Amino acid sequence: MPYPFSSYRRHAQSLKGRLMLGLVATWIVVMALLLLFGWRTGDDLLESSNNTHLRYEARLIADDLTNQAQSRLGALERLGAELDDGHGAATVQDQLHRNAALLEWFDRLVVMGADGRVMAVWPEMTGTQGVDLSYRDYFRQVRDFRQPYVSEPFVSFMSEIPMVMFTVPRLDVQGRFMGVVGGAIHLNGDRLFRRLDRLRLGDQGYASVMSVGGTYLYHPEDDQVLRTVPEDERSDARALALLGWEGEVREPLPDHGIGYRAYRQIWPANWIVSVTLPRDQVMAPLAGWLQRLGWWFLPVACLLLPMIGWVLWLTLRPLMRLERQIEQVGRGLRKRVTLKTRMHELQQVADTFNRVEVERSQALISLQQRQAFLDAVLASSPVGMFVTDTAGNMTYMNPVLIELTGFSRVDDARREWAAYVHPDDRDTLLELWRYHMASGEGLKQQFRYCRQGGELLWLEVHAGPVADGGEALGFVGTVKDITARREEEAMRQWEAEHDPLTGLLNRRGFERRLEEALVDWRKTGTPSSLILFDLDHFKPINDEGGHALGDEMLRRIARVIDREVRGSDHVARQGGDEFAVLLPSCTPQHAEKIARALVDAVGRVDVQHEGRTYRVTLSLGLTSLREGDQRIAAVIERADAASYRAKRAGRNRAVVCHEASDDGSLLK
Repeated sequence: MPYPFSSYRRHAQSLKGRLMLGLVATWIVVMALLLLFGWRTGDDLLESSNNTHLRYEARLIADDLTNQAQSRLGALERLGAELDDGHGAATVQDQLHRNAALLEWFDRLVVMGADGRVMAVWPEMTGTQGVDLSYRDYFRQVRDFRQPYVSEPFVSFMSEIPMVMFTVPRLDVQGRFMGVVGGAIHLNGDRLFRRLDRLRLGDQGYASVMSVGGTYLYHPEDDQVLRTVPEDERSDARALALLGWEGEVREPLPDHGIGYRAYRQIWPANWIVSVTLPRDQVMAPLAGWLQRLGWWFLPVACLLLPMIGWVLWLTLRPLMRLERQIEQVGRGLRKRVTLKTRMHELQQVADTFNRVEVERSQALISLQQRQAFLDAVLASSPVGMFVTDTAGNMTYMNPVLIELTGFSRVDDARREWAAYVHPDDRDTLLELWRYHMASGEGLKQQFRYCRQGGELLWLEVHAGPVADGGEALGFVGTVKDITARREEEAMRQWEAEHDPLTGLLNRRGFERRLEEALVDWRKTGTPSSLILFDLDHFKPINDEGGHALGDEMLRRIARVIDREVRGSDHVARQGGDEFAVLLPSCTPQHAEKIARALVDAVGRVDVQHEGRTYRVTLSLGLTSLREGDQRIAAVIERADAASYRAKRAGRNRAVVCHEASDDGSLLK
């Protein structure tokens, strides 16, 4: 029955298996390094010899084409010196006929005058006499520089055949330009590049010829002839070769492979010869030799593996005995290990184990005693205490903390305590908890906790890291119930910012909220409005009815104002009979509606004393936050000024302050 996969994996992870795998891996690495060294050495040698071969071939081709170009240009110069056009074009045509032997080198001979018009063509072609070729680059080049020139490839208008033109100038004895003698060579013929067709450079090697403009004049693939290589397809070496560089290089080939190239210049014709050998072709002999060498690796490895396994088994027998004795010590079947072997390293391991076992037993007894003492201390602490591991997981909670959380089972408290943190505080607390546990920094945080049973508590947690010799062991912390303290603080805060008579904000609380509204206005452009008013005819209520009647009127007015404004607005009694209303996120138009409603509502409030009814009215000023407002004092000053204008205008009305220089507009 075959072993399951887990059995093979267990054997592979054993010491014997790992040594076996290590030796096999070493054998593989050594062989791989040898093969790699052989490949790199052979690669360098083949690249050096290949470059020498390419240099030789490219030089032979370049020298041959240079001689051919010089011979053709020289023949044209001699023909030009013999021509005599003093007796007309017929004479020139006859002279070309007498030099028909040049057709061994050229497919057509052409003579042009100083104006660029054709004077004679051989072999003769109808319709060519007098044709203007002054626009051709080869005519302009020869006319301007008076030097022989070989043209870029072009398509002849006379025969629609791709060709190049060898041209030389015709000069008189005074050196004046008389015209051009040219010899055309068809690129689809074999006059100039016939030797390249017979060149053999292996199965994939080839030679090509380009003009200095980057156009192929010769290529073993016919569809490449007359193709100009685009700029984005040119390699760095090819671009340098078009500028006159010569040399050998390894570069990418058009078929996305790597190859070796040699570039040589044909200076008389401004051409470049490139000889190419693909790297695969060059490296094929070396790859075959390394492949044959690699096949020898398999039978040698198969012979060595059984021998290596037997040697390892003999070597590891004492270690296996040591493993069995250590297991017996762990199970309590023996007190120490006894190993007899000549390998002193294993004997040292056995002696060290016996010494460590004695120390471990003593340390275990001491640890148990200390643990019992610590458990007693934590259990008797009046403060909630906990211990976590380095990942922040609760490993211990003392009884006080378990009671504080409301859980009846310890395991439930450890696992589920975070779920009962108040939803508004939970994400912040857990994020801080994870951060401080990961960074090892101390944690101090207050949060609300929904105790099982529905009671809401305010808790304060303190936690600090525990380390031994710089190594983090976990965290220990305390948890206190601060609910009573938080309630006292909240009451003191409320009393500090509220008027005890009306329950409205006082001046301090109101100005803090006005500051916040101004900050929002400057940052986000959130509009807000401010209303200030005092009570008209309030003094007679105090004088005639007493302060108790005045206080009752103030409380009633406070309730009316609170009903008329929105839930998000802030109402304050700033002192005496002065009131203020802050309308955050309120447009000026809506603020004006609220101001009218306040004037009307307060005017209907009354109190009774000794059969007499007392009422008050409002002198109300309204302003909105503006672009240049930097301090709340300026806003309050505008609203206060509008309130005084309302009082001067007859009271019981609201005045809106629109601009800085505006006296305000009357609402009622």
